[in-house]
Amino acid sequence: MLQIELWKRILIWGAVVLGLLLAAPNLFYGKVERYNDAVAAGQPAEGWSDYLPSGLVNLGLDLRGGAHLLAEVKVEEVYATRMKGLWPDVRTRLRDARDTVGTIRLQQGPEDELRVKIGNADAIDEAVRIVREIARPVTSLTGAGQTDLVVSAQGDVVIVQLSEAERLSTDDRTVRQSLEIIRRRIDEVGTREPTIQRQGADRILIQVPGVGSAEELKAIIGTTAQLTFQPVIRRTTDDQTVARPGEAVLPALDDAGQFYVLEDTPVVTGEELVDAEPSFDQNGRPAVSFRFNPGGARKFGDYTANNIGNPFAIVLDNEVISAPVIQSHIAGGSGIITGNFTVEESTNLAVLLRAGALPAGLDFLEERTIGPELGADSIQAGKIACIVAGAAVLLFMFASYGLFGLFANIALVLNVGLIFGLLSLVGATLTLPGIAGIVLTIGMAVDANVLVFERIREELKTAKGPARAIELGYERALSAIVDANITTFIIALILFVLGSGPVRGFSVTLGIGIITSVFTAIWVTRLLIVTWFDRARPKTIEV
Repeated sequence: MLQIELWKRILIWGAVVLGLLLAAPNLFYGKVERYNDAVAAGQPAEGWSDYLPSGLVNLGLDLRGGAHLLAEVKVEEVYATRMKGLWPDVRTRLRDARDTVGTIRLQQGPEDELRVKIGNADAIDEAVRIVREIARPVTSLTGAGQTDLVVSAQGDVVIVQLSEAERLSTDDRTVRQSLEIIRRRIDEVGTREPTIQRQGADRILIQVPGVGSAEELKAIIGTTAQLTFQPVIRRTTDDQTVARPGEAVLPALDDAGQFYVLEDTPVVTGEELVDAEPSFDQNGRPAVSFRFNPGGARKFGDYTANNIGNPFAIVLDNEVISAPVIQSHIAGGSGIITGNFTVEESTNLAVLLRAGALPAGLDFLEERTIGPELGADSIQAGKIACIVAGAAVLLFMFASYGLFGLFANIALVLNVGLIFGLLSLVGATLTLPGIAGIVLTIGMAVDANVLVFERIREELKTAKGPARAIELGYERALSAIVDANITTFIIALILFVLGSGPVRGFSVTLGIGIITSVFTAIWVTRLLIVTWFDRARPKTIEV
């Protein structure tokens, strides 16, 4: 018989009410947005109840307005920097063997090579062996078992280059580091839902809603992070600790509830940091090595010589990212940070250490500024498209199926509400192509109802009673509905995985729309019809 158990009815209506509650904040977008901003800033929040959902559908760049940049990271610059940084170590090691290799002199050559001429050409093999001792294992899974340097000889000249595995690892670290720096810079501005993602091997897509122009966004990206190395006075868990004159109280980045009391004047700053990269300590455990310029090396060496056994805080943007204990005098401007790191953690720490400046220059291949007026026009055009599409579908369904069409129309309105509820729940960003996906969903949403209603018509022609015709109509149309929507959902999934930007925005709304459409067509419409049938008990029905 035509019936739905009570628990199923409660579950269906509960899901509908929950979805509409999640969608409700979007009806008061400005008020809820100000409330969320106040909560995020830790300020008193008014205008919205704490007991109601406050998630919003984020507006994309084409709806809110803002700036769009496509940047290419000039990874080749990092090779030259690495070679320059190797020269002091190479010079020191060869000077220690001067009796064998003779005089040493730096030679001009390609920027990604280090060329050193020795006085005794007969000792070139020994010089190559000495320089090869500088090489370290490549800190990446693809470079396992390989070293970061290739050392060769050409006459009386020692040539040092990065290995191919190290170049690939360096390229990846450079782009990841650039992403981290850009993200930290933009987050400081307080923009909503910026899109910062890697495209290809060495390109970064940057889309920031609410920024006035592309030039303003480029200026934000170019800002230097504040990195300092400061002496630690003590560690505390009291967040009410008051700093005395000459002190600063800063939180630990990765250890909630922990604070450090530091001397306010740094020993060295990030402006004097030349390099930081993941490496391994003498026991083969992941660590992070770093290097200062000559001025920073002198100050760092003097401080470590006088403070062995004391902790030394590494501070990035007023947060302590690490506080290692000085084990010995660190001369030469380079050192190593050890700890219970994984390879991933040491890589991330190296990225944070170097987040004071971009590791390489950026070439901006594409720049666009989208004004808020254009975004407002897009929203208005999207509203009109949705209203027109919805009105046309509602009129068609009512004209074609009468009362049953009215039930389908109610489910269609609930479907749109559920789409926005799910978009708000997952924190999705709505773009202009996303609005197109919603419009398409409105047109597709009644397909399942059309299949069911036509099937009910056929069953009525076989002289079955109305209850049996409705039941068979839903049962026999189910397979066609599921097959059609599964294939469309697979396409939406492929678009999401392989696409980017606007394509993903379209696929998200399309995929969510398919899920809600099937739910409303199979369960909500059926529940409405069953509820009506239980009350009216008609002898015949018109579909």
